[in-house]
Amino acid sequence: MILRFIFCAVIAYLLGSISSGILLTKNSGHDIRREGSGNTGASNALRVFGVRTGLATFICDVLKAAAAVLIGKALAGEHGGMLAGLFVIIGHNWPVFFGFKGGKGIACSCAVVLLNFPIPGAIAIALCIAAIALTRYISVGSMLLLVSYAVILCFTKPFWPHGVWAIVLAVMAIARHHGNIRRLLNGTENKLSFKSRK
Repeated sequence: MILRFIFCAVIAYLLGSISSGILLTKNSGHDIRREGSGNTGASNALRVFGVRTGLATFICDVLKAAAAVLIGKALAGEHGGMLAGLFVIIGHNWPVFFGFKGGKGIACSCAVVLLNFPIPGAIAIALCIAAIALTRYISVGSMLLLVSYAVILCFTKPFWPHGVWAIVLAVMAIARHHGNIRRLLNGTENKLSFKSRK
């Protein structure tokens, strides 16, 4: 069983390391890692390259995370899915194939939270969408997604390993948004826009 968990983690990390944002924009003449926030995820792809590229990046990131979780579940059950979900996000954030410079893991997190625990995941995603609609700050909704998910799991599932796992996801998301938090406090955070800079 230990070998199965190791295999889940490795496969998930490698899947996460496939940076959709880089691959989808490599022929544009611009390196997404040098544009906008410098992240390779869907929100920066949306901000820099527009709706089509942003949506395509989001879908690809969701699909790779979904594949990782489903493989994890197939190999090692519920805990395998949780472990794979954690490592696919780690791979997305720090991809081995692209110099360990990736995204913030939110698109991947949507698949991870929904496929591991659907009802808490659906509630957290709904709160995320509502927060973005009300504030027009993607960062606020993104952090709320994982924080609310962690709170729900801590009250509805055993604290170990489920609650701890969800807290780790939330802490990782908040840490990746440290720049956004600083800009929110300074009043300089960019609001959601569908206009491409390219």
